[in-house]
Amino acid sequence: MNTLKKVITSFTFILFCTSSFAFTLVLDAGHGGQDAGAIGSFSKEKNINLTYVLALGEKIAANHKDVKIIYTRTTDVFIPLNERAQIANKANADLFMSIHTNSAKNKTANGTETFTLGHARSKENMELAMLENSVILLEEDYQKTYQGFDPNSTDSYIMFQFMQDQYMEQSIKFADLIQQNFSKNTPLTDRGVRQAGFLVLRATTMPSVLVELGFISNREEEKYLNRKENQDKMVDAIYEAFVNYKRVLEKKNGGQPIEHGKNTTIHTTPTPQQTTTSTPTQKPTNTSTVVTESNILFKVQFLVSKKKYKEGNAIFKGVTNIDSYVENGFYKYTTGSTSDIDAINQLKNDVAKKFPDAFVIAYKNGKRCNIHDAIKEVSDKK
Repeated sequence: MNTLKKVITSFTFILFCTSSFAFTLVLDAGHGGQDAGAIGSFSKEKNINLTYVLALGEKIAANHKDVKIIYTRTTDVFIPLNERAQIANKANADLFMSIHTNSAKNKTANGTETFTLGHARSKENMELAMLENSVILLEEDYQKTYQGFDPNSTDSYIMFQFMQDQYMEQSIKFADLIQQNFSKNTPLTDRGVRQAGFLVLRATTMPSVLVELGFISNREEEKYLNRKENQDKMVDAIYEAFVNYKRVLEKKNGGQPIEHGKNTTIHTTPTPQQTTTSTPTQKPTNTSTVVTESNILFKVQFLVSKKKYKEGNAIFKGVTNIDSYVENGFYKYTTGSTSDIDAINQLKNDVAKKFPDAFVIAYKNGKRCNIHDAIKEVSDKK
């Protein structure tokens, strides 16, 4: 019986609409099983999350026959965080959406917010990430699975300073669409699009967001989230965001089905070089280092534009040694080329004074790679 339960728990529930799909969407209902998530005065987060996910999936399936919908769970079962991401990656999904319900010590806290992966810029965001990530403590051998990550230690979240990946732009656009529609469809406070270090988003290889529907710790908002008519409004808001997001992607692709995982065109070959972020009145920052045997290089991406600019253009605000690559019709500009983690982090901090959204990307043997894997590989060689 226990074996059967494990099989059912780890099984990926797939809703097939037709024999041919142009878009794969993974819907993740946060928490489940022994992990109740946040608990309100009369309801549990895990149940609210599942109710919304199933309703959203049903609505999308009924209206978009070209979309394959994959659920990480359809019943009250516990799914480890890393398995949720693996489900999406194995399916080569085009979009990952994790649905959660918020909670706070302040019982008056209210409103909706949607997160993308990144470094928490506020104490509030950090606390929420710690709360959501603490579920791994229920997993067996979690320290090995998550490579020593401690959800309750701020030191474990330092790596998220690096981990704004190549899908950040699309993730933020989708998150913004969700928040816009929440504002239009519901009276709930719009808390905006935010970033934090959620483990469930860390390992996904596609645009990914985590939606916080509202605060179960707020009695009035808990009542709102549990009313059927309000659930319909919120599901409609997320649905409309999804439809708009998918339409824009298809338009960019000439009306053709979306090509997930399309290769990025690299305009310059990453090589070790002297880099600076100086203006004429600043001292250059040197990030030149010896390349590791793995040929991993870190760069700082700081600007995205539809236009191609030459180095020295005022738009770069004095940042020099510019490289660029093209992705989804956008020029993405980088500076720096080093295998030294400390040096690239210092460079990122320097660039962020002029471009606050600057972040680190990684290359291995000239090709973009997962920043977390790159950091681990370089660290293991020390």
